[in-house]
Amino acid sequence: MKTYKTDGDFADNYKFLIGSILPRPIAVISTLNIDGSNNLAPFSFFTAISAQPMIIAFCPMIRSSDGEMKDTVKNILREKEFVLNFCTEDNYEKINLTSTELSYGEDEFKFSGLTPIDSQLIKSKRLKESPIHFECVFRDMLCYGKTPGSGSLITGEVKLVHIDESIMKDGKIVTDLFKPVGRGTGNDWFKTDGRFQLERLTKSQIQK
Repeated sequence: MKTYKTDGDFADNYKFLIGSILPRPIAVISTLNIDGSNNLAPFSFFTAISAQPMIIAFCPMIRSSDGEMKDTVKNILREKEFVLNFCTEDNYEKINLTSTELSYGEDEFKFSGLTPIDSQLIKSKRLKESPIHFECVFRDMLCYGKTPGSGSLITGEVKLVHIDESIMKDGKIVTDLFKPVGRGTGNDWFKTDGRFQLERLTKSQIQK
């Protein structure tokens, strides 16, 4: 087994992170730019934090291309809100286009051919092509540096959940209908069609 120190080039650490933490679900975050235009960007450092209150988190890094904070982060800190959308087998090619580093104010919805629709509680738009939307208000941000590769943890409280009824059965989301897609290392992506069943041993399970 080979051992590596983590105090060298951040690109090496990033390589180990994305090659080890697999597969990673994709948070597709929509926000509003300062001029009122739309911003849409995918993040694969993403997870759930709490069910009550309902809190999610994603972790944007300082851009390696210019050392600047990502537009999504600037928008969230200013507007205190965002929408979490999801990447699926039906939209992943267009979602991938939203990772293009456009000039601030250029609309990733238009660039990718995706469709913005109004939210109910917040100003940021929802992604029509996503079967699930979380309308979120900003809760907290922890920063771990200001240089390229440094990350932050942003949490949002989910105020409204919108789910396409076609992916539900008996009040639950059906994975085979949802068809989420995750990220891997390099250019790898994951489908969720290779699952298996194993009974969990916890005494109390919310959902079996």
